[in-house]
Amino acid sequence: MLQPILTEWDSLCSAAKSLCRSFVPRSSLDSFFEPRSVAVVGASSTPGKPGRTVIENLIANGFKGRILPVNPRGGKICGFPVSKTIEELPSGIQMGIVMLPAAQTPAAIQECAERGISSVVLAAGGFAEVDHAGEDLQAELKEVIRKTGVRVLGPNTAGHISTPDRFTSSFFPLGKIPNGPISYIAQTGNFTGAMMRSIMSGEHYGVARCIGLGNAVDIDEADVLEFLADDPKTKSIFIYLESLHRPQTFLKIARKVTRTKPVVMLKGGATEGGAKAAMSHTASLGSDDNVLDGALKQAGVVRIDEFTYLFTAAKAAAMMPIPAGNRVGFVSPSGAFIVHISDICHQRTDLVFSKIAAATQKRLEDISPPFINISNPVDVFPSATVNGMEFAWREAMTALLKDPNVDAVVAILILADELGEMKLDFILDLKRRFPEKPIYISFSGDENSNAAAKSFLEPKGVPTFPRIEDPFKVLDILVQCRKSLA
Repeated sequence: MLQPILTEWDSLCSAAKSLCRSFVPRSSLDSFFEPRSVAVVGASSTPGKPGRTVIENLIANGFKGRILPVNPRGGKICGFPVSKTIEELPSGIQMGIVMLPAAQTPAAIQECAERGISSVVLAAGGFAEVDHAGEDLQAELKEVIRKTGVRVLGPNTAGHISTPDRFTSSFFPLGKIPNGPISYIAQTGNFTGAMMRSIMSGEHYGVARCIGLGNAVDIDEADVLEFLADDPKTKSIFIYLESLHRPQTFLKIARKVTRTKPVVMLKGGATEGGAKAAMSHTASLGSDDNVLDGALKQAGVVRIDEFTYLFTAAKAAAMMPIPAGNRVGFVSPSGAFIVHISDICHQRTDLVFSKIAAATQKRLEDISPPFINISNPVDVFPSATVNGMEFAWREAMTALLKDPNVDAVVAILILADELGEMKLDFILDLKRRFPEKPIYISFSGDENSNAAAKSFLEPKGVPTFPRIEDPFKVLDILVQCRKSLA
């Protein structure tokens, strides 16, 4: 049932998009992610203007290629000589970042093509996502792309990021972007803007590639997924989409990718209200959500329903291995937490609390008062009252990590100055000793102490989660990914 519907839809999309296909092979996106030279058309000397910020971002990231600003006033911008027109640019430029108003973009694409620039990022909004006049302008843009063969990212995008090559076309003030194994495909520019700043300042993990598709008049999610499939710098892929332009092609590529890399997707526009909002955001028409949901499962793509998981699950995947299975060891300071999390895991996830080995059971009993009935999940607080906080958590976590029946360990810490200092170096030691098993940390206690623990652990590769439910939900997402991995 899924196949005929998606095939028909894909055929219609492919027929429409064939009108704007370039003469460059579809898979040839290297110049977008590994450019050696870039022209910034619409560059500005005014601090805070997008045409200046994009150049400042390139400088901040140590881009080693040539940067060639274009502005009718000439002169210098950020120390770089300015060409007054695209025509004045030297030959051999790989990419253009066009910061001009929407009405000027078709002509700019034509001029870039005439100058030999074959890859262009279009930042401007004001196309089909706005009104009928914008639709007409977008149709004109597609025709120029078809005739010139220029590959185009956008329009209506905040650009893209490629940290292995120290490159970004984003015009949001980012500064130096941390490198890492996570790549994003997003039908919103915010991932290369405000959301990237949030990741950089609050989540302590880095990215390899991040692509804001915008209206995707040319390059779409299938093109980018195909590139990331063979990208050695990308270990996990996270996607936000409001529609699929070529569903059958996307799913075919996804079936290949999910055998080697986790692919996690949040699909917007699943409801009538969401679909209407998507139209005004990126001019997207979503396909039938129920059909798509089944097809994504068959392709091994794990679908999520909360935006937050695009960051929390990515953080976990960046810092820890993908769990080998669904068997969890849980160290809790509260019986109430154990009851609540047990309900969540049984009702909403595929996670199970491991039946621990006899040696594990004995060790847990040895560190606990004799009146305590101890097992997994581990109510560790009685041990802490007798042996101290650090000893209790360290020994309980160690016992579970040693157990061959445990695939991952989640621990909720109690941190407060009045309880005495818990030195967290032991968690880093456990990470080194058990590199094949994920360790996730959550907190209960003083928020200042929790923030300090996050700042200590995450830069050293241990993910933390402020809400006690989140490590289990994230673990379940990555367990679903494991099912498809070869």
